Amino acid sequence: MNANAHSQSSAAIAFIFAGVFAISINDMLIKQLSGGYPLHEIVFARALIGILFGLGLVQLEGGWRILKTSQWHWHVLRGLFVVIANMTFFLALAALPLADATALFFVAPLFITLLSIPILGEKVGIMRLSAVAVGFLGVIIMQRPWASADSLQASRLVLLLPVVAALTYALNQLMTRKLGVHSKASALAIYIQGTFLVVSIGFFLVAGDGRFATDDSAPSMLFLLREWVWPARGDILVFLGLGLNAAVIGYCLSQAYRIADAATVAPFEYIGLPLAVFWGLVIFGDMPVWEVWVGIALILGSGLFVFLRERQKARASLRAQPTRGL
Repeated sequence: MNANAHSQSSAAIAFIFAGVFAISINDMLIKQLSGGYPLHEIVFARALIGILFGLGLVQLEGGWRILKTSQWHWHVLRGLFVVIANMTFFLALAALPLADATALFFVAPLFITLLSIPILGEKVGIMRLSAVAVGFLGVIIMQRPWASADSLQASRLVLLLPVVAALTYALNQLMTRKLGVHSKASALAIYIQGTFLVVSIGFFLVAGDGRFATDDSAPSMLFLLREWVWPARGDILVFLGLGLNAAVIGYCLSQAYRIADAATVAPFEYIGLPLAVFWGLVIFGDMPVWEVWVGIALILGSGLFVFLRERQKARASLRAQPTRGL
């Protein structure tokens, strides 16, 4: 059983690496599209293409029968958490550098550590709680509470959007851990893409004609309320890439959190931080300011400390288990 647990943890780490790399590509592409298309159009196209790829994975994991569930209300709630997480983060991308938004979002694993106590019943010691506090200090520094509003790259509300995204993302991943006991990863991904489709269609019906968008709207609001337009020929491949990425992200993250403990998987998501800095610099020419570097260091350091403490705890637990004679 110990060998099996180790194998599952290794597989979960591989899935989280693949998922986070796909997320970094996804965020970079959406930021590129944010100047010409509304968010709900991008989400609709991404989910529609992603669900088609996802249905292929459903067939590989057992066929249509695996989509049947008696816990549909929990899946709907999980889907809404994902929608809120994605849309608040994408709205932040329209106004913030990629590295800044991503660094603020990466408080999510710290939220996961905290929320795993009441939701999953996991035990978190004082050292890990202290590390979480240090990570949140990094978030506060990145918010620059001492600075005037005019000196900030975006409003303080926009700076909070990635933190809201992190909280709802954490709730989603913890629900994935619970629902994954009875549902396959491909089914979990399909439920998510279906929720995205319903929400984006709702936005289209209410605001798809652009009637709520004005020339003086803030970048994030303009991204949310802009009129739907047919994609330019060169952007069609980008939309297709987003759809494929959506399928990869949904499956890999669902699988990772389905087969391993949240505290084991979550710290590996930090690979997204250097990826965000890389894409931001190479594609958009953005270099983080010193507050962002300090915030990244504190959030990254606290997350890695939480991970190391968890690994030590797991190893001590394995050594304490009695061995069985052959």
